[in-house]
Amino acid sequence: MQDNAMSKWLPPLMAFCLSFIIIATLAPITGIQADRQLDFWLLWLAAMLIAALPLCYLEIALAKRSKTTALQALSSLTRDADASSKWRLAGWLAAVFIPFLAGGMLSNAAQATHQLANAPASASIFYAGLALAAFALSLAARPILVALTAAGVLASLILANVFGTGLPAWHITPVEFGEWGSAAVLALVASGLGMGLYWQSSLSAVQQQDSASKMALPVWLAQLLAVAAFGFFAVQAQLPAYALVFGAVMAAALLLQMAREQLQQRQLAAAAQWGIPLAAVAVWAIPEISGVFNILLMLWGLTVCLIYALFAGWIMKISHLRKAMNFSNEAFYNIWRIAVRIALPIAIIAAMAAVLGKLF
Repeated sequence: MQDNAMSKWLPPLMAFCLSFIIIATLAPITGIQADRQLDFWLLWLAAMLIAALPLCYLEIALAKRSKTTALQALSSLTRDADASSKWRLAGWLAAVFIPFLAGGMLSNAAQATHQLANAPASASIFYAGLALAAFALSLAARPILVALTAAGVLASLILANVFGTGLPAWHITPVEFGEWGSAAVLALVASGLGMGLYWQSSLSAVQQQDSASKMALPVWLAQLLAVAAFGFFAVQAQLPAYALVFGAVMAAALLLQMAREQLQQRQLAAAAQWGIPLAAVAVWAIPEISGVFNILLMLWGLTVCLIYALFAGWIMKISHLRKAMNFSNEAFYNIWRIAVRIALPIAIIAAMAAVLGKLF
């Protein structure tokens, strides 16, 4: 009974914590760390409805149908759909992206720690220490890691609210195309979608639910609340830096654990289970190319989401996910399918174009 209750509250809590920590990492990259542009956050809300919500349903439905983690599940899902094995690339891209994202979070945390410490040692030394700590902590039980991440998030919010400086007033600016890229990145990549994390964490609970909505909606609402909390408090790394660093290390440990679990489910050798995450994290130790990696992080995450949308919307058979969704009304399923087949790919491609447009 206790395990059932834990399996129900763990995905939404994890969604809130990971979304908050990831946006704290990506916000400086997208340029909205402390800007209260009302038009931008309305654009982000549209991205949450158009892109994040359908994709969240997609992950939960695939979890219910496959009954295993994303990387392992794609083997059976492609066979069921009589699809090319090339579609399994989405699972591998996501499995490697998870520790790569963890490395980005640790890199941001190391830079914040280096600035606070004002030490002669390079930021790479701090990064190595935080990375080692994250790998060691990834051996802890998942509920413990989620609870510690939640403690870091809560401390960040409290410190920002109590000791933070005055925030700029909400204001409206002309909407630019480039803003859609940032809004989509925050709605999809910063929410942890496309990586199979909520798919993975919902496996036990989703089998006990008759409808995907009972798992998908709480996860989506938790993501919505996390990004809204960040936008409202405008948490700046300079203020609650130590709390954010603590939360980032715990969240990175959680991501590394989940990536390793997916590789384990795929029955890879133990050396690969540790080696792949280690390599994905180690590349961030090169500070000279962190700017390139930040762009790659956003584009990589959007690409994984795009592949999943195309696979579920155009390759899988119509009947495959209808039963897993089990909507109360057939119209809801048709709306979801239209969103996944048309609205979501267009939104992601536009976001990728917007991200690339900022480079030129």
